[in-house]
Amino acid sequence: MAQQLNGKRVAILAADGFEESELASPRAALQGQGAETHVITPDGKGIRAWAETDWGETYEADKSLDEVKSEDYHALVLPGGLFNPDTLRLDEKALTFVRHFFEAGKPVAAICHAPWILINAGVVEGRKMTSVASVAQDLKNAGATWFDESVVVDSGLVTSRTPKDLDDFNRKLLEEVAEGRHSHQHA
Repeated sequence: MAQQLNGKRVAILAADGFEESELASPRAALQGQGAETHVITPDGKGIRAWAETDWGETYEADKSLDEVKSEDYHALVLPGGLFNPDTLRLDEKALTFVRHFFEAGKPVAAICHAPWILINAGVVEGRKMTSVASVAQDLKNAGATWFDESVVVDSGLVTSRTPKDLDDFNRKLLEEVAEGRHSHQHA
């Protein structure tokens, strides 16, 4: 199969307590299509995964938030897990980094609890989205229209509910990264 994402760089923003499969699976899918991926953490240090019921592996970071600019990337992936987005949604540097992807019309993919970050970044109003069920009301309160579907795509914004949806999430993520900028993807 052609490496349709050669030359594309994708940022994966995460902190301790990300759901392991929600980082590992999209990263493998992107790399399988030739994309370069960078795991970005608030401080550039390795982060510990949460593997469904317990702490998992430590993943090395490629960069810290201080070292990166959204202009360096073609797309952004936000893994879920409970602890990771709860940390990032209170990190102003993380929220600014996320906002810049929306302002530039670049694809953003968020799964599980990660839409919490998008709520705090102020980019969900008027958007069609999904998430883990416990975040649905938060999204509705922030002005999004929530759907109970495996994947929802809205002008470059890809959202999914849980690790069970990763096949659909990854497929749409790859499509959106291949398509590039979206004129309607604005904060």
